[in-house]
Amino acid sequence: MSTWASIALWVVLLLVAFWAMWRGWLRRARVSEAAVPAIPAVPDELGATRLGPLEATYVSSTTAGDWLDRVAAHDLGNPGAAQVEVHDSGVLLRRRGATDLFVPAARLRGVGTAPGMAGKFMGGDGLVVLTWDAGADRLLDTGVLVRHRDERPALVAAVQALIPGEAA
Repeated sequence: MSTWASIALWVVLLLVAFWAMWRGWLRRARVSEAAVPAIPAVPDELGATRLGPLEATYVSSTTAGDWLDRVAAHDLGNPGAAQVEVHDSGVLLRRRGATDLFVPAARLRGVGTAPGMAGKFMGGDGLVVLTWDAGADRLLDTGVLVRHRDERPALVAAVQALIPGEAA
């Protein structure tokens, strides 16, 4: 086989592989959009700021307890730079290049730290993970990597104080 034929074959194989990955991601987005039909809108009035903004990286959102089952709908599977703010009304993740994510205080179910989730594993307890009710009997885990480690306990405490039925 000639060199050009070999190169052409490899290019075609790569294009088919990328096309298949893209189709798989679109399928995952359709399936997860059926399970998570909408995310809460950012309200006009957020209430008093309890913490933030903190520079962070939005890692991803996954099905609660299954940190490899990334939710692709509503930009929830797209990692990127973000700012985290905790307000009286809930937690706001202002994401660069993606839809902002607002988790109302009434929908928060838990907060803690973890070694990682889909898109980011670093060991230790580097990620702050918010567990929240996305509706339709679906709980999600949303991972945030705070830029400065010493801000992590303050973020966990501020979110914990918002969770209904939890001690402040």
